[in-house]
Amino acid sequence: MKAIEITKPFEIKLTEQKKPAPGNGEALLRVLYCGICGADVASYTGNQPFTTYPRIPGHEFSAQIVEIPENEKGFKPGDLVTCNPYFNCGKCYACRKGLVNACYDNRTMGVQRDGSFREYITMPVERLIESKGLSALQLALIEPFSISAHALSRAEVKPGCSMLIMGAGPIGLFALIRAKSMGARVLCADLLESRLSLAEKYGAEMTVNCKTEDLAEKCAEFTGGQGFDVCVEACGAPETFLACIEHACHGANVILIGNGKRETTFVHSVILKKELNVFGSRNAFTRDFETLIDLVSSGKADITDMVSGVYDADSAKQAFDSLAHNDGSINKLLIRFSDPE
Repeated sequence: MKAIEITKPFEIKLTEQKKPAPGNGEALLRVLYCGICGADVASYTGNQPFTTYPRIPGHEFSAQIVEIPENEKGFKPGDLVTCNPYFNCGKCYACRKGLVNACYDNRTMGVQRDGSFREYITMPVERLIESKGLSALQLALIEPFSISAHALSRAEVKPGCSMLIMGAGPIGLFALIRAKSMGARVLCADLLESRLSLAEKYGAEMTVNCKTEDLAEKCAEFTGGQGFDVCVEACGAPETFLACIEHACHGANVILIGNGKRETTFVHSVILKKELNVFGSRNAFTRDFETLIDLVSSGKADITDMVSGVYDADSAKQAFDSLAHNDGSINKLLIRFSDPE
């Protein structure tokens, strides 16, 4: 079978590997579409601290079942699925508490273990998630959607609440889509007009270009000077985290999704003064995937416009190079291995 392998930073090869054989309790899957995650790009550029080389990237994907043992879920050959790609040990304190998404020894596909960028993979049946009529392309978008949705599930989002989303990249936009389905009123801030235009399409009541507009003025206008009930940091930058703290109302929920790489310095007494709730978020639960598949299949959320381009497997390096030098105009890029039979 063909597999895409990052052999070292900035080097990708399309290799021939042995087709895997499923073990006990595993299904053999034919991979259809794979999304390129920011973690995959970090592995490609050498900025992913958890990656060793060579590494097959990928954990956002859709697949078709080729072989599967008899199972309680009723899966059969030919079914379209996606999968929970975060492997956990089941023994650590986090796992014993039910926080399998934050396992001490988390092994995410494509990062700490080989991923989905290959024609065939094997997966434990328990990790398969039903498509419920979604297309192969839509299914490949559910994992990044689940990252944002899981983050919003960490804090109470009520219909009519005001929400600030700092960052309109893919994760911020997915957070916006989920927030609108929950009835929130959203202001979305970014530096790029192309991203803000998409935020408007997805229902943001107000957008702010932080390069050309006064964020504080717009936030005060949106909330009547009271601040936001929920603030979502989706960039991983100190500036956007501090903006969330500044523009949160008293008693607000602040949710961190962006994976920061720089230190943030601030006087933390503002958190005490406002009695803020600050939540971190990591990965997602299978139930997050299932909730979103139901949402998309119901027609209440359209996520296909998140796709900026689809590449065949032999053009993977071109796709990775595009994202490594992304000026912000690219959202999600997918690699197509095959279409459903």
